[in-house]
Amino acid sequence: MRRLLIRPGAIGDVILSLPALEAAKADYTEVWAPRVTLPLIRFADKTRAIADTGLDLVGVTGAKCAALEAFDEIYSWYGTNRPEFREAVAHLPFTFFPAQSLPAIPPRIQVPPAPRKNFAIIHPYSSSPKKNWPLENFQAVAAQLENVEWCMAGKIEDLYELACWISTASLYIGNDSGISHLAAAVGTPVIAIFVSTDPRVWAPRGDHVAVLENPTVGEVLDRCLKHGVLKSR
Repeated sequence: MRRLLIRPGAIGDVILSLPALEAAKADYTEVWAPRVTLPLIRFADKTRAIADTGLDLVGVTGAKCAALEAFDEIYSWYGTNRPEFREAVAHLPFTFFPAQSLPAIPPRIQVPPAPRKNFAIIHPYSSSPKKNWPLENFQAVAAQLENVEWCMAGKIEDLYELACWISTASLYIGNDSGISHLAAAVGTPVIAIFVSTDPRVWAPRGDHVAVLENPTVGEVLDRCLKHGVLKSR
């Protein structure tokens, strides 16, 4: 059985989908997903960036994606709401899933075991300024922490390497972002700050995730206290 899994979406969407994707593993499994997320998909026999497959042209220009013909089954979160795409691939063994159909199982990304160190990671950005807690608030929190490492979006290249580093921290603090989902998936304690989005839908999942909605600096520091990362007073 050769099965293709096609999962578009932002980093967080793909991470939340990992349990469902891995559960669909067949004798041969290929996964097409956004390029940045491919290092996280470690169970597949092969991965490809969706941008390299030509899928975006199927149903639009009359182009075909010959690679689709090689699979016995295709599970797709791509094209669900594109009637022209669905019509163009109607002769292929597609099963479509809603883009936001996510399992209740928290995702888990396995990384090499490493001891946790006494430092906190702060990632103050997200995919939208509307989702960002004010930067000065993050700076005020950082000023009260013993050891802080800043995770800056421009320096993110390999998400798996980033996951390995985050797994060594005592605490991660960030907005509603894909990197917050990444931190939760490697088991690092997470303080996830939500400003404008609904945490009931978008919150990172896991036993060590604390979700705060529009918190004060003091409320975030209170959460930090239990992780032993505050400066000694």
